[in-house]
This record gives sequence, C-alpha cells and structure tokens, in this order.
Amino acid sequence: MKKFLCLILAGILLFSACGNKNESDSITESTTETITSTTNELTETTHLSDTTDATEATEAPNPEGMGSGIKENKKSIYGKKTGTKETYTGLEPLPETTIPVVDKDNLKGLSEKETGHSYGVSKNGVPHEISVNNQKIYGKYNAICLDTSGKKVIYLTFDCGYENGCTNKILDVLKEKQVPAAFFVTLPYLESAPEVASRMILEGHVVGNHSDTHPNFSTISRTEMAKEIENVDNYLRTHFGYSSSYFRFPQGVYSESALDLVNNAGYTSVFWSSAYADWDVNNLKGKQYAFDTVTSRLHPGCVLLLHAVSQDNADALGDIIDYARKEGYEFRQLP
Repeated sequence: MKKFLCLILAGILLFSACGNKNESDSITESTTETITSTTNELTETTHLSDTTDATEATEAPNPEGMGSGIKENKKSIYGKKTGTKETYTGLEPLPETTIPVVDKDNLKGLSEKETGHSYGVSKNGVPHEISVNNQKIYGKYNAICLDTSGKKVIYLTFDCGYENGCTNKILDVLKEKQVPAAFFVTLPYLESAPEVASRMILEGHVVGNHSDTHPNFSTISRTEMAKEIENVDNYLRTHFGYSSSYFRFPQGVYSESALDLVNNAGYTSVFWSSAYADWDVNNLKGKQYAFDTVTSRLHPGCVLLLHAVSQDNADALGDIIDYARKEGYEFRQLP
C-alpha cells in the first residue's frame, strides 16, 4: 500500500501535467505558427472518416458486463483473453518491442525548432482555419488534428497525466452512452492507476501513448524520443496485454524532426482542433461552464481534447454527449 501511495504522489508531482504551466502553454488558441516543410509542399488533406484501417487487431476482449456495444479500435492489439494473473487485464502479455530510430542523427536536416500546437477557437460550427491549415501539414507525417471530410463526427480524447478521481466517472458515462474515447497516458499514470487503465482497455477505448516522462520532444534526441515511446508501449504490453499505435506529444510541443520520428516508429500523432483550459484543478469553473465552452466549439471533424483530472468535465460529459448527438454528431473511434 505504501508503495502504491508513493507512486500516486510521484505521478501528481511530476505530471500535474497535463495540468501545469507547461501544459497551459500547449493550449494555444490563436497563434498561427506551424512547422515549415523542408520541401515547402503541403500534402493533400486527410479525410479521417474515409480512412481504411490497415492493421487488424487480435480478437478484442469485450468481457461480459464491460464494453458491450463499444467497438474496439482496429489499430489496437490485444493479448488473448485467458484470465491470466500476469496482467492487470487478464489478457496474455504481448512481446516487448523496440522502437526503430530512423536517421538517429537527423542527417536529413529536418527542423528541430520548438513548435507548440495551435488550433484557434471554432465558432458557429466551423473549424478554425488554423486547424484546417495544420492538418494539411500534419498529413505528411501521418498526424491528425482535424477530420476535413465535412462529416459531423467527433473524436473524443482525454489526456491523463495523473489520476484525480474523475476518470471512473468519465468511463461510467462513456459506457452508459456507448461512446468510444482515447485516453493518452504517461508511464507514471499506468503505474499508479492500473485498475483505471484496465477499464479503459477492457471497455473498448484506445489507450494512447503520452510518453514516459512527459518531456519537451523538441529538446531531446531522436534516440531519446524513441525510448520515451518504447517505455510506455512495453509497459502496456507486459502489464496489460495491450498496445496501440497512437501518440500525443507532451504539452502539444513538437518539431518537424519529432513528427518524422514518431511517424517512422509506426505511430499516428494525435493533436486536436478543440480544447479549453481545463487542466488546472484549482481553477474549476463548474459543470455549466464546461458544457457551454465545449459545445460552443464543436464542429464537423472535431478532435476534442479534454483533461480527465477535471471534475467539471466528468460532471458535464453526459450532457455534452447528448447535446452533440441532438445536433447530429456521431462519436467515433480514432481512425
């Protein structure tokens, strides 16, 4: 028990996280800076809802009483459901893997300039032009921030730097409403809240990679980047019998070199097109504020970022889902 409490405390101190000044710096609503491709060419816009999944998962667990109705993400990999005591989920452990470090010295000369993801505030149900332009650039690196197909779809995502007692309620709402989501977790989160992470997996949600130590990826080497990703993936594989190919940059900070490394490692970098300042648990503004802010910024193809530490988000989530569906939106798993 003492060890468990120490892990929780360590997680809070190190990763308040997705709730500290660094995280607030990542929620840039109006800046327009984006990376500049070395080729000065913008790739064609990615239509996420039209994407065909190439990677098939093993048979999803979907045990009785958990996850029924929520289709597991096709890019997630599950160990066989045997009820083993070796993992928190009862799924057989998956083999550990090594993240390849392509061009470890960045001989291609890709930009290593620190860039904070920006998205602009969507109004009147229209994606902000910053998100539209970002998606054109991100598409080159298999990264997503917006589905530009024009379809009224929402991809619900949560960042989890530490457990604040709200995530089980969020999972209860998602289960009741039959809505899939993606939870981006750090290694300390997995170590300190394994039961919650197990629910995410067994109830059909994506558990995405948010790095081991939550560093600024523009300031570390490509080898260190790969290790940050690898540590989380291997912990998921050995302790949960699970793996996914989705990554979210800590603080939303990246470089062109980092985007390239993550892409070559076989991961989809997931940014967002809508968010708000919800990470500061000492500055909560209530359920109604959360509802009004989130619903006023919805738009077709929305990749919505919320922080699971917020009680406001947990309290408002059911109403947000009901409102979005009434407006004709469909919640989908990440492509």
